[in-house]
Amino acid sequence: YKAAVLPLSKKLSEKADEVYSMLAKNFNIEYDETGSIGKRYRRQDVTGTPFCVTVDDDTINNNTVTLRNRDTMEQTTISLDKLKDYVLEKCEF
Repeated sequence: YKAAVLPLSKKLSEKADEVYSMLAKNFNIEYDETGSIGKRYRRQDVTGTPFCVTVDDDTINNNTVTLRNRDTMEQTTISLDKLKDYVLEKCEF
C-alpha cells in the first residue's frame, strides 16, 4: 500500500470514502476506521504503509487532511487538491 485513509471518527466516513475514491484511482491504498487512531497508525506502520491520510473536522471545514509520514512520524496538513501529487512525488514507482 502507498497510503491509508483513516477517518478520525465514523461520522467522517462519507468524506473519507471520497478521499479514498480519489486516491484509489492512482494508488493501491487501504481504508481503516476501526479502533483508536493511534492503533490504526501502528497497524499501518507494521504493514509498511508509508503515508496515513487522516480525515478530520478540518477536512470538512477547510478541505485539508493530515498526512502522517511513517518514517519520520511527521504530520503535515495538506490540501486535498495537492494530496495526490504529493503522494505521487514521495513514492517511488
